[in-house]
Amino acid sequence: MTIVVAAPERSLGGRVGRRLGDWVPALVVFVLGIVLWEGMIALFDIQQFLLPRPSEIVRTFFEQRDSLWSAGWYTFKEAFWGFVIGSSAGIAFAVVVGRFQSLGRALMPIAIAANAIPIIAFAPIFNAWFDPLSPSSKIAVAAVLCFFPVMVNALRGLTSVRPSSIELMRSYAAGELTIFRKVRAPTALPFVFSALKVATVLAMIGAIVGEYFGGSQQALGIQIKNSAALFDFTTAWAAIMVASLLGIAFYAAVATLERLVLKWDPTRQERGSA
Repeated sequence: MTIVVAAPERSLGGRVGRRLGDWVPALVVFVLGIVLWEGMIALFDIQQFLLPRPSEIVRTFFEQRDSLWSAGWYTFKEAFWGFVIGSSAGIAFAVVVGRFQSLGRALMPIAIAANAIPIIAFAPIFNAWFDPLSPSSKIAVAAVLCFFPVMVNALRGLTSVRPSSIELMRSYAAGELTIFRKVRAPTALPFVFSALKVATVLAMIGAIVGEYFGGSQQALGIQIKNSAALFDFTTAWAAIMVASLLGIAFYAAVATLERLVLKWDPTRQERGSA
């Protein structure tokens, strides 16, 4: 009898190759977009105040990297704590609504109405409630943006449990807390992580938008606003580049955490999270 043992290195290499392959189309489109951007500016002689060249943006980024990264880190901390507070509140709200449906029916219209208000309207209000120079108002803006998508997805996950699974647990005399831990929470986790990945981007947007209405001179949003006001659009675009890189890193961190937590989930490949 011949026993064939699969080589772990080959399996690992296959997974790495597949993940790198998933990024190739995006990288190709990105490179083509940059080349087209640079070429169109040269072809049509577009002025720098309308749209700077990518090469000039990168040059400015490296020349001012210390101040840009410092401002980016300041804004990222606002976005991170807004993400933590808003996402935690969204999950907690979903748990309460899922458990007490009558209370949920009363509170849900309020949550929907709050989400329907443009975030630009919230920013000056939060600046009036908090010190406009402190990070608190920006954290609040980011938290509001993160709250609703996380709450909706968490609630959908908690209520997507098959009735047969609940009946099976109750046949074993399981209480509501045990059913929540063993059935509802694992079912909701894929939905929650999908929302958390969206919330990472929304948190960065909320923090920067909040800074447009007042904030520390160290903040990235203030640097973008001041640079644009002085027609230094190359610096403004370099600051936007920093915000994009931080947003991508934040998203990638949550996606990595998702892969670690949801190794047991057989639908990860179908959802593109493998």
